[in-house]
Amino acid sequence: MKLRGREKQITDERVRKIKELRNIGVNPYEYSYEKTRDYSGDLINRYKNLANEKSGKVAVVAGRVMVKRVLGKISFIKLQDLKGDIQIIFQNKETPKKTLEVSRKIDTGDIVGVKGKVFRTKRGELSIVAQELKILTKAIFPLPEKWHGLKSEEEKFRKRYLDIIMNPEVKKIFIKKQIFWQTVRNFLIKREFLEVETPVLETSAGGASATPFVTHHNALDIDVFLRISMGELWQKKLLVAGYEKTFEIGRQFRNEGIDMEHLQDYTQMEFYWAYADYNDGMKLVEEMYKEVALAVLGTLEFETHGYKVNLSKKWEIYDYEDLIKKETGISIFEDSKEKIIKRLDFLKIDYEPSVDKWRLVDILWKYCRKKISGPGFLIGQPVEISPLAKRSREDSRKVEQFQVIITGTEMGNGYSELNDPMDQEERFRKQVKLKESGDKDAQEHDYEFVEALKYGMPPACGFGLSERFFSYLMNRPIRECVMFPLMKPLEKGDEK
Repeated sequence: MKLRGREKQITDERVRKIKELRNIGVNPYEYSYEKTRDYSGDLINRYKNLANEKSGKVAVVAGRVMVKRVLGKISFIKLQDLKGDIQIIFQNKETPKKTLEVSRKIDTGDIVGVKGKVFRTKRGELSIVAQELKILTKAIFPLPEKWHGLKSEEEKFRKRYLDIIMNPEVKKIFIKKQIFWQTVRNFLIKREFLEVETPVLETSAGGASATPFVTHHNALDIDVFLRISMGELWQKKLLVAGYEKTFEIGRQFRNEGIDMEHLQDYTQMEFYWAYADYNDGMKLVEEMYKEVALAVLGTLEFETHGYKVNLSKKWEIYDYEDLIKKETGISIFEDSKEKIIKRLDFLKIDYEPSVDKWRLVDILWKYCRKKISGPGFLIGQPVEISPLAKRSREDSRKVEQFQVIITGTEMGNGYSELNDPMDQEERFRKQVKLKESGDKDAQEHDYEFVEALKYGMPPACGFGLSERFFSYLMNRPIRECVMFPLMKPLEKGDEK
């Protein structure tokens, strides 16, 4: 990496300081530090009633230097740790000479450990007067300037570690994301669901209608797929095996487009619940979403992506056929593909004309969906677009499927699981014909899954939830809610 001008001067100066530290017996890259140190946020809470005087209490902190100011015989640094930041003061009368000498070698970006007395300044800021100082890691490159640093979205994603350092709100997102998934996990475990692990590499990409990633398995000399569902067919085999409640949280992969709510690899949860149907599923899911939102946001009312959401109000039931008829005038079971195409053209909705009628119907639905703020459940989807769901008891043209609809988008999908092996096999055959006609998202015929069904799978409800819901809770595009989103590699010479 080539450095020029002011940046090179700064870097050279820091390298010189590293040499000087070593010359006075200071290791600029320590091995460890105090295991029982204090955090800034905890200290601020502990001493919130401390008056403008010294407490006499000693604190030990460690973190990154974000700001450094020198005012004659006194200098200040702002130390950032996991729970916030705190001011450290180096003062001739209070700070030992050796510590003062080391403090002069500190730069912004350095990671240091400090031991000192807690007090509150005349301006009311809780601070620590340093008595001992250790440089734990000497930074060679300077941090970006607060207001002129990481300007582009691409640079923020590529150097996410700097984005997190400079933006406390970004750091909080990923702490909340852990709370999100832990709440989901605890919710299910409390209800006696068993957490399982299913294969990421599959010989048949099943469990969803999506385009898979393909790779080659050298040891077996076969092409395999990265999973496009969270082990749906595997988890249903576990129902065959006798487990009654299972779930998995993990990464899945779809070789499709990037937009505000879609990524190619993302975290998903799926559960499967024997002896339950989609009515049971809707009750459980509503309860789970409320518990998750409360844990992450502390409220059931929030604004996101231009919508006001209140999860505490009555969740509506929306009918797929009725909504499309109301919003577009199309009768999905009676109108032809040609008529649907004319309506799509009239509404200026993009579509691929070579796909079958039901793919076009689903494109119409997604247009209608944007008009629904929710919260609620969409039901009554046609059999043709849900090859793994059980037929409706009221209308055999439809399935017992439910999609969570919030802010005009799908926030989860579930259904009464199809456990009739002959019906399942026939639907797989139709999916294969669609794939042969050019529908890349059509599903494979999974013969081994049909074989498992022939041994008998109990009636069940399954449901899937992705991190899209978390991104909406955060009111951010999903890419901003991934720590390290996939980026194109830089061209040679553009590393800086």
